[in-house]
Amino acid sequence: MRPLWIKAALLLAAVWLVVGGAVYFARSAKATPETLVAYVKAHPVEGRPAKERAKTIEGVAGRLNQLDYEQRREFRMGRKMDGFFRELTPVEQARFLDLTLPTGFKQMMNSLNKMPREKRREVVTKALEEMRKNEGEGGPPPALGDDRTAQKIIDEGFKSFYSEASAETKMDVAPLIEQMQKNMQGGR
Repeated sequence: MRPLWIKAALLLAAVWLVVGGAVYFARSAKATPETLVAYVKAHPVEGRPAKERAKTIEGVAGRLNQLDYEQRREFRMGRKMDGFFRELTPVEQARFLDLTLPTGFKQMMNSLNKMPREKRREVVTKALEEMRKNEGEGGPPPALGDDRTAQKIIDEGFKSFYSEASAETKMDVAPLIEQMQKNMQGGR
């Protein structure tokens, strides 16, 4: 039996990935996915002193936060950050998530709020189909990290949803939350 946090993390990740496919954040971005990959390659953290590692983590996070939501989604789906994330200690992973999760989730909530209601409902329907299709499959994503890291991702996602989503968006996304709860209760 898979622990509850794994199911919750997988469900939340599926929701955000499917929703992210239709989400765009309108802001100019200096960084591109290509420049971020180049920065990560040019600044490896393995074997570096703590100060240098911290500087690299902040540099990567800053560049990642400059990407628009679609670029971030494509970057994540291409798993281009997995190696970098795995090289971080649990404390560094937590710091990286603290620097990047709020921006990513805020971008998503802003885009959902701006989305026409019909489009948002379409996105929710696709996300529900994806959740039901993948229910009970797989394990945590390779770069997810430990239990605390997974819980941080889940907590930040729900915090952003409840604080940033409009009342209309919350109503439209409610079926996803209900499905997540149903799937999590089934895993107990």
